[in-house]
Amino acid sequence: MLSAMVICRFVHFSVVLLIFGACAFRPLLRGAWPSFDIDGQLLKVNRVLAWVALASGLAWLLLTTHSMAGSWPETLAPATLWLVLGSTFFGQVWAFHLLFCVLLLLALYARSGFNLIWLLSFLLLGTLAPVGHGAMLDGWRGQLLMLNQWVHLACVGAWIGGLLGLQLILVRPVGQDVGAVLQRFSNLGFMLVAGIILTGLINTRVLTGALWPSPLFEGFALILLIKVTLVGVMLLLALFNLLMSRAGRFTLMRRSVALEWLFGLAAVAAVSLLGTLPPLVV
Repeated sequence: MLSAMVICRFVHFSVVLLIFGACAFRPLLRGAWPSFDIDGQLLKVNRVLAWVALASGLAWLLLTTHSMAGSWPETLAPATLWLVLGSTFFGQVWAFHLLFCVLLLLALYARSGFNLIWLLSFLLLGTLAPVGHGAMLDGWRGQLLMLNQWVHLACVGAWIGGLLGLQLILVRPVGQDVGAVLQRFSNLGFMLVAGIILTGLINTRVLTGALWPSPLFEGFALILLIKVTLVGVMLLLALFNLLMSRAGRFTLMRRSVALEWLFGLAAVAAVSLLGTLPPLVV
């Protein structure tokens, strides 16, 4: 059951982060290739991602309910699901989360405009912040931890979601416009990395009582180390992409951007596992 929850968390986190990030970087991407309908491409991609978000969100609810109920017949009973949604902190947060999933799908099919889609994706992302370790603390400290987690997720989502949007641009014929977009993307990317590192350090300090948990190569600390290593590789690839853009090596850069995006998803997988592990308190 734990493996199923990790997979479910990974899928759900990934699609929500990608939707938010792609929408956040849309203004930057629109000017890259005027003849390319980036809005149409993002709409198609986001519709698929939104359906996956709703399905994986419902699966997350069922798996969490099963961990409380102990059996599938009891889990699938409407009274049990209603009890979890109405009487637990997770359920109350998740009810809003699923509502935002549905509203996002409706907005995508109604072509309501990307401002509304971005807002809904931002709220969808925000309702992930209280899930997991974000709910460990009470009072104002818990609220600040959730806010910090929201900022952390927004930075991560903007980075890997922006890479998805950049990939949509890079599969088209490239030119100077793409180089300019990558320059702006890289500048913003370094700011996002700074935000990820700062908020990540705050999360670790609050949850474990130290800047880094110990022992280093066990449990929570080991997975955290893997996540940080993956982010470090992504940063090196971002620098490489910028150099390739300036050198005009766009074919090589396409592959490197795709690799950076895959490393980003691998980091999300590590985060999905981290959320199921207890932090080691020093």
